[in-house]
Amino acid sequence: MTLQQLQYFLAAIEHGTFSAAADALYMAQPSLSEQIRRLETELGVALFVRAGRRLVLTEAGRALRPEAERTLEAAARAAASVADVRELRAGTATFGTFGDAPTWLIGNVAAAFRRRHPDVRLRVVGLNSSEVADEVREGSVEAGLVVLPIDDAGLDVRPAMEDELVYVSAAPERVSGPIAIERLADAPLILYDARWGWEDPTRRALLARAQRAGMRLEPAIEVEEVGNALDLAARGLGDTVISASISLRRGALPSALRYVSFDPPLHETFAFITRRDAVLSPATRELIALAERQLADMEARRAAA
Repeated sequence: MTLQQLQYFLAAIEHGTFSAAADALYMAQPSLSEQIRRLETELGVALFVRAGRRLVLTEAGRALRPEAERTLEAAARAAASVADVRELRAGTATFGTFGDAPTWLIGNVAAAFRRRHPDVRLRVVGLNSSEVADEVREGSVEAGLVVLPIDDAGLDVRPAMEDELVYVSAAPERVSGPIAIERLADAPLILYDARWGWEDPTRRALLARAQRAGMRLEPAIEVEEVGNALDLAARGLGDTVISASISLRRGALPSALRYVSFDPPLHETFAFITRRDAVLSPATRELIALAERQLADMEARRAAA
């Protein structure tokens, strides 16, 4: 039994004939008649008898009528209950980002979203990229922006942009020119994402290059937040590595710090992730679109610099 069959059943009652009911529903009469026949076959009873040119309900048809009406009314209420969410008039949009995602990126996306949809609650979860992947995979978060590589089992991964990793130091002699990975072996390194260690994607990019050069990297200090790493580097306690999108943003670096590229340049890739074959809510689709625009603007500004 389907909602469509119940709709056809009630239309036949209202209009008195299968032909008139089909006309009212803008469909072919044989199709409507066939669906009602299938409904009668499933229920094992006749619902109508003919009296002249008009249809008359049987006892079974009279018993079904109020139940059909209640079922269609309940279905209509169910559809209406999600209309506000579908049309972005209510609900909550949840989005995961890597922990050191630029403040300006999150701020601009959140501000644009709230301007467009002031009645939708917004929850942006800042985690390590590996955690974001786990949250999306488990369904706790619909989508996220991560730094690759991640474990992509069960996920759709869509690369969004590439960013350069740069070396940051308060010591002028260590940032006088592009730095080879071999020089990091003798540098006092301050690395963030301490809890994830070498599972962090940024650290893995450094580690892969160091291993190809046959060397080991050992941080002198580990902290959780990139802001803490920059603060300690500004105090002269060591050097750190961050995304150029952060360091090139006005005011992001303490005045004591300078940065240089690696030799050859070292890059990381930002990507949007969702559960494989998931149907995203309208709010999450809107968040991704806004974030894509912000990243495109960032690339355009960087190219023009």
